[in-house]
Amino acid sequence: LTKVYMEVALPRKPRLFLPDQPQHVVVRGHNREPILARDDDFRFLYKCLRSAAELNSLAVHAWVFMHNHLHLLVTPEDAQSLPKTMQSVGRRYAQYFNRCYHRSGALWEDRYKSSMVDTDHYLLSCYQYIELNPVRAAIVKNPEDYPYSSYRTNTLEIVDPMVTPHAVFLEFIGASVSESKMVDSDTGRVYREFCAEMLDRKTLLEIRRGTDKGLGIGSADFLSKIASMR
Repeated sequence: LTKVYMEVALPRKPRLFLPDQPQHVVVRGHNREPILARDDDFRFLYKCLRSAAELNSLAVHAWVFMHNHLHLLVTPEDAQSLPKTMQSVGRRYAQYFNRCYHRSGALWEDRYKSSMVDTDHYLLSCYQYIELNPVRAAIVKNPEDYPYSSYRTNTLEIVDPMVTPHAVFLEFIGASVSESKMVDSDTGRVYREFCAEMLDRKTLLEIRRGTDKGLGIGSADFLSKIASMR
C-alpha cells in the first residue's frame, strides 16, 4: 500500500491588539541576510516607514535600523495600523532593494515579530533596548554615534518628524509634547543618563523572549493578561 501524506497548513495566530498598548516589533532579513548596504538604503527605508506609519495611524516612539534587521517601538491606533504599515514597508522596500541589487526572491524573514509592552514596567527598557542595539553589536561605542536610530531624537538633540514620544517617556524626562519637538540638550540629559548603563541580562532575555514568542513584555500580571487573549 502506498501511503499518501498531506501537509495541512495551520492557520496563523492572529495579531494581538489592545487600544493604546505599545508594541515592540522586530523584522529581519531572510536567513538573516543584509537588508541595508548603503546610506541610500537606510534613507529609503526611513521614508517608507514614515509615510506608511503616518497613513495608517501608527505612532512610532523609538526605532533603529541595523544591517540585517530593524526594531520599532510603536502604538497602533487600531488593529490594522501595524499590519498595514509593515505590509506597505515590506513590499515597497523589497521592490526597491531587489531592483537596486539585481536580485529576486524574498527579502524578509516571513512575518514580523511583535509583542505588547507593559507601560508600567518595561516601556523605558524597550526604548533603551532598541536604541542601544548598535552599542551591544559593537558597531559604535556611543549610541549618539549611530545615525540610523531615534536615540538623538529622544535625547532632544535633533527633531525627527516620524517620532511621537510616549506619555510615559515624556513624564520620565519631564517634558511636554511641544518641548519634545524642540532641541533641548538639558532636558534630554535625563534620557542620556538613563542610557549610560546597559540593560541587565535578565531584562535583555525577557525582552528578546517576549518578542520572539509574542508572549508580551512586562510583569507577571501583564503577561497573564496577554496569555488570556490567545
